[in-house]
Amino acid sequence: MAGWSRETAYLTAGGKQLEYRCWGTGPEAAPTIVLLHEGLGCLALWRDFPEKLAQRTGWGVIAFSRAGYGQSDPADLPRPLDYMTREAHEVLPQVLDAVGFRRGVLMGHSDGATIAAEYAGGIEDFRVRGLILMAPHFFTEDMGLAEIARAKEAFDKGDLKDRMAKYHRDAEATFRGWNDAWLDPKFRDWNVAEVIDYLRVPALAIQGRDDPYGTLAQIEELETRAYSPVDTLILDDCKHAPHLEQPEAVLAEVAEFCARLERIEAAEPETA
Repeated sequence: MAGWSRETAYLTAGGKQLEYRCWGTGPEAAPTIVLLHEGLGCLALWRDFPEKLAQRTGWGVIAFSRAGYGQSDPADLPRPLDYMTREAHEVLPQVLDAVGFRRGVLMGHSDGATIAAEYAGGIEDFRVRGLILMAPHFFTEDMGLAEIARAKEAFDKGDLKDRMAKYHRDAEATFRGWNDAWLDPKFRDWNVAEVIDYLRVPALAIQGRDDPYGTLAQIEELETRAYSPVDTLILDDCKHAPHLEQPEAVLAEVAEFCARLERIEAAEPETA
C-alpha cells in the first residue's frame, strides 16, 4: 500500500505509476476528500486548493494525476470513448485502496466529476459517503464541443502547448488523448446520465454560470434524476474552474457539506 504521503509520491493503479500527494489528517483519524482533476488537469494544477481544503474542513485531502497527466506514466492512446467509465471502474478502486481510503467523499472537477459520479453510481463502496461535483459532464452539448474545438486551435496555433508543458511530462500526448476523444464524431452520442439513477449518497453540485464547457442542464439532470439529496452552488462571474475563480465560496460550501455529512453520520445508530 502506498500510504499517506505529504510529499509527492507514486502509487500503482491500472498498471501505471501515478503521482499523488496528501494534505491534512490521515484516514485513520478523519474522513478524506479525494480530488479528481479535469480533462487537462493534474496534481500540480490544483495549486493551493487542496491545502486550503484540508485546513477549512479538518479532513484529509488526496490528489493524484491520472495516467497521461502530470508526471504520471503515459496513457495508452488513443483513449477509448468510454475512458471516464474505465477510469471509474478499473483505476479509481485501486487508487483508493492504495492510499488507505476509509471513508469520505469524492470531489471531481469536469471529467473528474464524471468519474466520481460513475464510481459512486456504478460501484458499491460504502466508504464513499458523499460526492462533490464541479462542472460535471453527463452528456455532450454543442457549445461545449465548440469550446473543445477552440482549445484545439489554441494548442495547435497558440501558446496552450507551452503552458501545458510546464505541468505535464508529455503535453502533446496529454492534450491529444483528451481532445481527440471529445472531438471524435462518435462522441456526440456520449451520455452517462443513467448513472445518476444509481447514486445513493448526498451530492453537492457546483457550476459557474458562465462555464463555456457546459450549461446548467448538466446540474438540472442531476437534480431531476438523483434519488439521494442534491445541493447546488451556482456561481455568477465564474467559468469552468469554480475552485480557482471563486475559491472562498467553494471552500465555504464544501466545508458546510462535509460538516453536515459528519452530523448525519453521528446521528445514525450503529448497525450490527
